[in-house]
Amino acid sequence: MKLGVDVLFESPLELLRGKRIGLITNPTGVDASLRSVIERFRSHPQLRLTALYGPEHGVRGNAQAGEYVPFYFDEQLRLPVFSLYGQSQKPPADMLTRIDEYMRTFDTQHTGKRVEREMLQAVEVMVFDLQDVGTRVYTYVATMAYAMQAAAEAGIPFVVLDRPNPINGLTMEGPILEYPQHSSFIGLYPVPLRHGLTAGELARLFNGRFLPRPADLTVVPMEGWRRENWYDATGLPWVLPSPNLPTPDTAAVYPGQVILEGTNLSEGRGTTRPFELFGAPWIDGYVLARELNALAQPGVTFREAWFTPTFSKFTGERCGGCQLHVVDRGAFRPVATTLAVLQMIRRRYGEKLELHADYFDKVMGTSTVRVAMERGDTVGQIVAGFGAGLAEFARVREAFLLYP
Repeated sequence: MKLGVDVLFESPLELLRGKRIGLITNPTGVDASLRSVIERFRSHPQLRLTALYGPEHGVRGNAQAGEYVPFYFDEQLRLPVFSLYGQSQKPPADMLTRIDEYMRTFDTQHTGKRVEREMLQAVEVMVFDLQDVGTRVYTYVATMAYAMQAAAEAGIPFVVLDRPNPINGLTMEGPILEYPQHSSFIGLYPVPLRHGLTAGELARLFNGRFLPRPADLTVVPMEGWRRENWYDATGLPWVLPSPNLPTPDTAAVYPGQVILEGTNLSEGRGTTRPFELFGAPWIDGYVLARELNALAQPGVTFREAWFTPTFSKFTGERCGGCQLHVVDRGAFRPVATTLAVLQMIRRRYGEKLELHADYFDKVMGTSTVRVAMERGDTVGQIVAGFGAGLAEFARVREAFLLYP
């Protein structure tokens, strides 16, 4: 198969030739041979790359989740690098010592995340090339939407170089975000938690349904990608999209395990298996694994685990918990699985489990899930409540699909 970037460079480049180009990218912006899209643009005699724009984690991909990213001039590339994650909002001095609390506030805010007019003075076309992960709670697509709006307002074209949805483009899960009351930077528009779309398809959906002013949008599609393909079916090398999504296995559990960010449980940040490991100092991993396995959740086995995070929640404290092992990803439903985990932990540990209500609701895109859990509804009842919204979303998205 061919990525959008590879398809672009095999074309006559009419979209970009002779224009001053602004590029939104990070380390995932590589071609099938792992050559940086930045270098491909810089070395092409007909292209004029004049500015770079970095999402959360930065163009270099080194900033942790929720960490402020400043503007800078890259001396090696000889290009300005504009931050689309915090450039106009200065962080408090103790941000890094309170990163989880800071992430729950700064990460959801719209302030400091938009492409400001001054950033576009040297640009005649904007290009977006980032690997998304297939889950609404991931800030790259919000960055894309804001950049599309800025391009529309500036009267310049916007080009998306498409990449695979790493967890396939068929399966959808979870609630539809209730708009606008639960809109935030970790979920702008009414799409499900697991949406089954590529970045290019999301761009088409946003442009066609939600942006106040539609952009002059072109999506350069992939060749050979099919909706049933997981990332390992593509034959492409995996470049971690962000510091805590190191492998395709992480991406597979992320649609459910990201919900733990809205709780006082560790989601495994500060370990080498983030989102696969989870727990807390007050949990007995042996007992929890036995009880979770007794639920017989489809496609997953829980192994007792003990870990000590090097940063984030419970830094330096030994946590008991589990590691999720996906044994049948076709049957595995991450959202339902994590809801079952939360129900079990609440049943065994009671009030030790805390939900950070505002952030939990922002992650879910609705308050109904938290209310249902607190009321004691079963996971089956909660998941059944997603059905009508998912069916309607499947109908709406049909007009914006690019792949069979």
